[in-house]
Amino acid sequence: MKTRILLADDHALVRAGFRSLLEKISGIEVVAEADDGREALELIKKHRPQIALIDIAMPRLNGLHALLRINKDFPGTKVIILSMHMNEEYVVQALRAGTSGYLIKDAATTELELAIRSVIDGKVYLSPSISRTVIDSYLERVGGQLSPLEQLTARQREILQLIAEGKNTKEIAGELEISVKTVESHRLQLMGRLNIHDIPGLVRYAIRSGLVSVEA
Repeated sequence: MKTRILLADDHALVRAGFRSLLEKISGIEVVAEADDGREALELIKKHRPQIALIDIAMPRLNGLHALLRINKDFPGTKVIILSMHMNEEYVVQALRAGTSGYLIKDAATTELELAIRSVIDGKVYLSPSISRTVIDSYLERVGGQLSPLEQLTARQREILQLIAEGKNTKEIAGELEISVKTVESHRLQLMGRLNIHDIPGLVRYAIRSGLVSVEA
């Protein structure tokens, strides 16, 4: 039986590169590709892959939020986060969210197979370029407390990302299949939790937190 893998990244060329590498690994089968977090969830529900390789910065639903949903709804699928960021805050957020791996995109090609084999064996894989000392130091500094972003509910984080991507209230309601009043209620709650009371401020916060990239 081959290990089924889903690949999610919003850049087609990046997906093609990873797919090419994955197809050279014995016992691996890429069963689906997604270009955003919501499509990834739909395809995981359909294909039930053992492993999902997910980019941390994707439109509509980013990698960290997709990770939380996958762990909740599809516990049989292990997630390896793909990222250009070695920032310890991103890594810690991914570990807290339950990732099985954190792989830096510019890592050596042999590291991809090593990460997959480690996750198949039930281990958590971190790229060697990510210093364990750095992560421990970060956790010590924050005292193990959740960041303001982590204190938002999953729905509030989804709405924050969509606001930062330029969606208006009606568009967000349609995207999430909820009422406009519900969107407004969540927006007021997340503004209160973050102590940010205007849309430009929310957008700046989302970019600083890595919820969306500047190019998104």
